[in-house]
Amino acid sequence: MVSIDHVAHKILTYIPYVLVLIDLRYEGVKCGRDGSVDNHMEMGKKLLAAGQLADALSHFHAAVDGDPKNYMAYYRRATVFLAMGKSKSALPDLSKVIELKPDFTSARLQRGNLLLKQGRLDEAESDFKKVLKSNHNNKEEREAQSQLTKSDEIQRLVTQARSSFNSQDYVTAAAQLDTIIETCIWDVTSREMRAECFIQMGEMGKAISDLKAASKLKSDNTQAFYKLSTIYYSLGDHEMSLSEVRECLKLDPDHKQCYSHYKQVKKLNKQIQSAEELMQEQRYEDAVSKYEAVMKTEPNVHPFSLLAKERICHALAESQQASRAVSVCSEVLQSSPENVNVLKDRAEAYIQEEQYEEAIKDYETAAKHSENDRQIKEGLERAQRLLKQSQRRDYYKILGVKRTAQKKEIIRAYRKLAQQWHPDNFQDPEEKKKAEKKFIDIAQAKEVLTDPEMRTKFDHGEDPMDPESQQSHRHHNFHGGFNNFQGFNPFGSGPFNFKFNFN
Repeated sequence: MVSIDHVAHKILTYIPYVLVLIDLRYEGVKCGRDGSVDNHMEMGKKLLAAGQLADALSHFHAAVDGDPKNYMAYYRRATVFLAMGKSKSALPDLSKVIELKPDFTSARLQRGNLLLKQGRLDEAESDFKKVLKSNHNNKEEREAQSQLTKSDEIQRLVTQARSSFNSQDYVTAAAQLDTIIETCIWDVTSREMRAECFIQMGEMGKAISDLKAASKLKSDNTQAFYKLSTIYYSLGDHEMSLSEVRECLKLDPDHKQCYSHYKQVKKLNKQIQSAEELMQEQRYEDAVSKYEAVMKTEPNVHPFSLLAKERICHALAESQQASRAVSVCSEVLQSSPENVNVLKDRAEAYIQEEQYEEAIKDYETAAKHSENDRQIKEGLERAQRLLKQSQRRDYYKILGVKRTAQKKEIIRAYRKLAQQWHPDNFQDPEEKKKAEKKFIDIAQAKEVLTDPEMRTKFDHGEDPMDPESQQSHRHHNFHGGFNNFQGFNPFGSGPFNFKFNFN
């Protein structure tokens, strides 16, 4: 049970807060009665002069709410909006000022300037003419006359630009629209027309810039987002295409063009993402299949076919399918000869095919377009080493196996050749001497290619059996002559048993 003392204590605790609230409400009523609008106006002016725009705006909001008939409150608020770059918000306030005080020429002149920038030429001219007919100062008269003249010139240019556009003279139309947009910087119609000119001229970057501006200047501009999406799609940028078409559907979920395009882009985007995930997992054959599906989904947009083939080229090079890789990479380079990634992939495929001179050419071409690429530099040095090495001894060629051969395949080739070239098989001294050299080469090749560390060195252009570069290597005794092989059975525990008898 709660005691009376406890209740009394609680009441006493809350009394100061209640009193404060009563005081605040009293002050509010007092301000409302004896000039709070003036106070807000004065504070707003001071904050505006100090550059504290957000705080100034709050006071002018309060002034407008306190006295909706106060035209200066609207005018001051419009001034803040303009200083903040919010011309769309300033325009209704200026119109309200003119409604409340039609002879306020400064507001009418400012509204005319905003309308001119928006390309609303007839309305702008009407404001400028009314300024000239009203009681105005010399400065306002000069500005109104100048802007009226400029508006007339723009009117003529607009007519000429439309005529050029309709005649499909897009270069001339674009130049005329350039001049219009220098003055009418917020004119959505002119920007959209110029964007269409750029599309027809093949200048997609400039078209994108104009359409992005148009999408911001007009709040419900679904058509701008649709065009942006289709341009990005035509350029092969599926991610940006998907992003822009989604913006269209946010504004209008039932937009037929956007929805149809969205389904196509979404499907293609999903396939490409899936293919790249397979690449990351090193499932290269599956990635190739997925990119082949991309080309079937969109066979008519060249950048997507090029992208798919570029990635197929990479997958084939990574999976050591050198011949296929060279073919696909070469197809891409016909359309895109400066594609550094494809040049690197084809160079790697050429190395796998032991076409070192071709690999060097590709790396050198790639280096011209990407001077600081470390991978190119290392690849070129490797190809040059391998070329030099191939002109001496090539252990893969000695055993007759590919560079991708597994250990079992290497041992099988070694045993077959060792049996064929064993010196005991030859009686003629010259033939025996030749067989001895061949047999040593075969044994060395097997030794290098079945030792992972030695094989890696050889694949990078080093010869582990070269006494000049590998003097400390534990296997260099192969170079001591065939006598070092006495008692050596190259077939291990196999059925062969040879004796070496030298005079």
